[in-house]
Amino acid sequence: MGPGLVHEESMVVRARHTVPDVERDWPGFVDMPPVLATAMMIGFIEQTCIQALRPFLSEHQRTVGTHVDVSHVAATPVGMRVTAKVELIDVQGRSLVFRVACFDEGGLIGEGNHQRAIIELARFTQKVAEKAAKVSADSAG
Repeated sequence: MGPGLVHEESMVVRARHTVPDVERDWPGFVDMPPVLATAMMIGFIEQTCIQALRPFLSEHQRTVGTHVDVSHVAATPVGMRVTAKVELIDVQGRSLVFRVACFDEGGLIGEGNHQRAIIELARFTQKVAEKAAKVSADSAG
């Protein structure tokens, strides 16, 4: 795994991917246009990076997103196909940097950079559990 690794994934935008359906408890989103939500585009970019890396990781490793710098420049309606294209451009130890772009059938809808970090799943899960227990203990006391 190194710079030059490229991968792409495609999906069809469904109603569940649109701004009003991101979170019904967020009143600011409810009356927005039913187009692909930026949050969903970012999630799809992450999914594409995860899939690109999966063959190169051990069964005990995963990657987590650490930074996103991506524009969202065009709206995509329900029913249109979106393709995410990612290229690994830098590897520094466990830190990975991708150049990313998303397209729908009308052209570019977003692009930028996304960083991920390789983690050991058991260690990461343990630290998250310890954090949750500490917060729970602090709020109880």
